Amino acid sequence: MHTRSSNDDATDRRLKLLIGLVVVLAAGVATMDVWHAIATHAAVPHPLVLVLIYAISLISFRIKIVIRVRSNQSGFTWVGVPIMAGLVLLPVPWVVLCVTAGMATVRILNRADPLRAVFAIAKEVLVISAAGAALLLLGAQPSIDQPQASVAAVVVAFLASWLVDDLVFYPVIAVASRSTIGKLYRNDISEQVIFRAATLATIIYINEVLVMGASLVLLAFVPALVGCLHLWRLRRLRTQQEREAWRQLADTTDELSSVDLNQVLHIAAAQGSKLFSAGEVEIDLTASGVDRVVRADTDGVTYDGPGPRKFDGDLSITNELETRDRSYQAGLLVLDFGGKVKLTEFEQYKLKTFGSALCTAIRNAAAYAELQRINEQNAYDAAHDPLTGLANRRELYERADEYFAGRTDDGVVALLLIDLNHFKEVNDTLGHAAGDAVLREVARRLDDAAAPGDLVARLGGDEFAVLLVNLLTPALATHRAEQMLGALETTLEVEGMQITVEAAGGIALAPGSGGINELMRRADVAMYQAKRAGQPTATYAHAQDTADVERLMLGGELQRAVAEQEFVVDFQPIVDLGSGEVISAEALARWQHPEYGYLTPMQFLETVERSGQLPAFADAVLDQALAASNVWRAAGFDLPVAVNVSPRSLLDPRFPATVLTRLARHDVPPERLVLELAETLTISQLDTVSRALDELREAGVRLALDDFGTGVSPLSVLSHIPVNQLKIDRGFVTALETSSEAAAVVRSTVDLARSLHLTVIAEGVESEPQRHALWELGCVAGQGHLFARPMSSVRLLGTLQRGTGGRPGALASALHDAGAVVRMPRRRTTGPGRTG
Repeated sequence: MHTRSSNDDATDRRLKLLIGLVVVLAAGVATMDVWHAIATHAAVPHPLVLVLIYAISLISFRIKIVIRVRSNQSGFTWVGVPIMAGLVLLPVPWVVLCVTAGMATVRILNRADPLRAVFAIAKEVLVISAAGAALLLLGAQPSIDQPQASVAAVVVAFLASWLVDDLVFYPVIAVASRSTIGKLYRNDISEQVIFRAATLATIIYINEVLVMGASLVLLAFVPALVGCLHLWRLRRLRTQQEREAWRQLADTTDELSSVDLNQVLHIAAAQGSKLFSAGEVEIDLTASGVDRVVRADTDGVTYDGPGPRKFDGDLSITNELETRDRSYQAGLLVLDFGGKVKLTEFEQYKLKTFGSALCTAIRNAAAYAELQRINEQNAYDAAHDPLTGLANRRELYERADEYFAGRTDDGVVALLLIDLNHFKEVNDTLGHAAGDAVLREVARRLDDAAAPGDLVARLGGDEFAVLLVNLLTPALATHRAEQMLGALETTLEVEGMQITVEAAGGIALAPGSGGINELMRRADVAMYQAKRAGQPTATYAHAQDTADVERLMLGGELQRAVAEQEFVVDFQPIVDLGSGEVISAEALARWQHPEYGYLTPMQFLETVERSGQLPAFADAVLDQALAASNVWRAAGFDLPVAVNVSPRSLLDPRFPATVLTRLARHDVPPERLVLELAETLTISQLDTVSRALDELREAGVRLALDDFGTGVSPLSVLSHIPVNQLKIDRGFVTALETSSEAAAVVRSTVDLARSLHLTVIAEGVESEPQRHALWELGCVAGQGHLFARPMSSVRLLGTLQRGTGGRPGALASALHDAGAVVRMPRRRTTGPGRTG
């Protein structure tokens, strides 16, 4: 396909008008030359002289130094030689006849464009007439027998022909190439001077031969002289052109080093037009699977959009954009010259080199764009919830931190915390797929109801949060919250069932201190107030912030407690129910409060989890547990230690690295650490923390599922977490002797654990009957007051060393005969080595 633009048509019209003017002027001048020859009774020259001038003209036009300017091929010829030689010997009309005949012959042989041929002939008529007029004005009369032209006259005539040649040639070329006369002339001036000087030297030689009356045979050396000069000049010009072409190619290749694909394509198209003197250049990326075409000329990009190409066929030159090893193809590079053009061997090599560089640049830019897309996608994924597409907890905290870091007076900021009521019933009844559908619909409605600038986030499970900004008054927060919760009142359809979503929302205004953690805590307090009151929303009020004054005081003292190491760890041994030997220990955190005394996790753990001190608290507990494990191991009791982990800790992306760093610092093998997870984790929370758990599991850390049987979907939890241990909740152990249902739960748990190759540990073993019942049901391990209460690491070590029944490391007698065989623990001697 080859279509023409309006600019091309306008250029053609101007070019034809200018050429027509040159032809008309040449016709008039030729008429005057003929009239002058008739008026002066000019003699008819000998035919051999005419043939000689014709032959020299033919040779001069045939050996031409070609220069391509866009779609036009122009250059320097040696036609000045036959012109000046002919004007010394013949009247102007005869010189015009011989020279134009030679030119016409060459044009016919080359099948040149008729319009260009007419222009070239008309230009030479003007050049010959100008040189002939200059000779006549200086008194040089043409004569075959007695030529009288002086060297000065020849030089002046030659300069006149040069001037007329440039005056006619450059305006036409400027219009054809859409350039300026000054720019073209400056580019050619150095070449013209050298070439014209060589031509003038040849002309002076011929003139001296003729004027001195030497034999015309000496003119036979003229073609040889012209040929030698031509070859010398051609070689010099080609060397210079190749050097300049490589420089331009190198500069263009450097410009293609951009990683912006648009910039690469635009630079390549525009510079390619200049580099190959093409009218237009097209880059077609269809071969790489992208429907895009970029087109440009020397003035810049003229088109960038979908295909098809504008130039396709014999009138253009196409080069495949592929790497040198042909391992990657980016598309096609098309050069249009406005006509059929044959590239030289050097130009073909330059085109392939340019195409290979462009292909590499396109591949690099495309790879960078893909990498940038992946980075942007990763950044998006890191800040958004994968299920609903809302912002996640991390993004909410960062946005809130930005507000607290640069607070302005633009308005009030508040946080709305939303929790769906009875959402677990949806999962239990309809399944998790239906639950996910409900969460997505809730997210969509909240996002649609949010005001511009507000941030809607999903914190996990069925908990959502909305950061309300630019509030004119605090009261507006309540109005905005009611609107958002009202958007959830309309029933939604899931799997053909109409479901009504109920939610409770807690509203908290941004506090003067405490940041996002305090804001989240207050919104959480308000949300539970709304739940207890059965209201859709509640706004945080300091006076109503829980009746537990001690919890408020504890919340303000957490930072001090962590800094002053008031949190300590006790350990409860886990015993082999059959042999009575201690097989591991569970770490239990305690707070030695200076005022309230010895506090258990039930009294402070919730406050810690909702504060910003959870990472420091978890790290302190882990550090003490691993330190104790090292002490026991050094004493010969290589016991794994179990540490409870809050689900909120697993939401912290830094938690796995913290655990592994602590293990390395205490030189404790990862398999000697057991992280206990609450079985009451929801499926949505499991999806969120699975990455952290996978990282810890791959490092060798073991996982245990605590309070097994108390959650709503234990099998679903097991399918998400590849645990090593199951811990039966103490409630089932307590009811074991009186409840057949409790015994059935324990039995099914043991059977399930066997099929999954898991260890079962019973919690809260208080009596020997419970121990025997658990043993008979297949449970192999347990912990509880029957064996030992929680104690410090030092006290536990002493207990292990004393043992019972003469068996160190045992806390109860054996239930079977094999228990009579005392299994002594492997003790350490000096250093890290062990004795057998």
